[in-house]
Amino acid sequence: MRLPLTAAPISDWSDLAGRVLNGHAVTPSEALAILQAPDEELLDILAAAYRIRRRWFSNTVQLYFLMNAKSGLCPEDCHYCSQSKVSEADIPRYNLLSREKLLDGARVAAERGSKTYCIVISARGPSEREIQAVETIVPEIKRQYDLEVCACLGLLTPDQARRLAACGVNKVNHNLNTSPEFYEQICTTHTYQDRVATLRAVREAGLALCSGGIIGMGERDEDVVRMAMELRELEVESIPLNFLIDIAGTPLASSSRLTPRYCLKALAMFRFVNPASELRIAGGRELHLGSLQPLGLYAANSVFVGDYLTTKGQAPEADYRMIEQMGFVVTRHEPVPAGHS
Repeated sequence: MRLPLTAAPISDWSDLAGRVLNGHAVTPSEALAILQAPDEELLDILAAAYRIRRRWFSNTVQLYFLMNAKSGLCPEDCHYCSQSKVSEADIPRYNLLSREKLLDGARVAAERGSKTYCIVISARGPSEREIQAVETIVPEIKRQYDLEVCACLGLLTPDQARRLAACGVNKVNHNLNTSPEFYEQICTTHTYQDRVATLRAVREAGLALCSGGIIGMGERDEDVVRMAMELRELEVESIPLNFLIDIAGTPLASSSRLTPRYCLKALAMFRFVNPASELRIAGGRELHLGSLQPLGLYAANSVFVGDYLTTKGQAPEADYRMIEQMGFVVTRHEPVPAGHS
């Protein structure tokens, strides 16, 4: 059941940022006020979000590089995904990439200045063969390229999470995607609680959590706020925020109605709610933020460099130029410790 939520009246965004810097936990009503603020207040909101970002991340930007290590062939029915069993999207479909291709991806990640190499497979969860492949390749990647590794392998058991930790994986990505109340509208083959169980298993294994979501799937503002709050409760270290790419052939094709201003407010809201978490502008930034992309860095401190899973990103050179022109610097500093408060 959805609880009614009313936006709190906020007259001074800088004052709210100051309270966050002094330990205040933003309330759901305050978070909703950010999303629903008039567009004329957007620059004030971003300036306030930047005060919070600067406290924990200074003027640094972290780069992530995605490798779609297994494409398509997924038995789940996630409505937003071009790789799901209900998708008719024209995408490459292949089983797990070879050791050589995974190592070559790590080489590209290192050359592009990435902090983290993300190995992603489309699946409900990894097979024993896929877990063994990850266990074999991760030590090689770290030895040859000194990259952090984030594994996105679907639902995990506690034993699988422990095995990933033992082989050197730094963090596991498993997105909540939306609120608990809206989840059944975008997927029926597993539950929101299945995803939370995976994140808890990852945490118990001593790994950092990478979890975020997608905006633009037909959810309400309250669902976006609830997702941000859930991520705070889980103490997620790294939050990728995606903006729906409504891919032809998927159930959510032609459903996104986002504006650049709303996307920027969403980024700012996630920064206010999760002040110490790495916040990444993820899929859809080129499409939905457009020429306003650089402003997103006032709230977020991380981007994916290069392509996404089945869609293209902008050229890495454009990202480097954007980061430099905004006065930020690419860095690979140590991540926030697991279980930060």
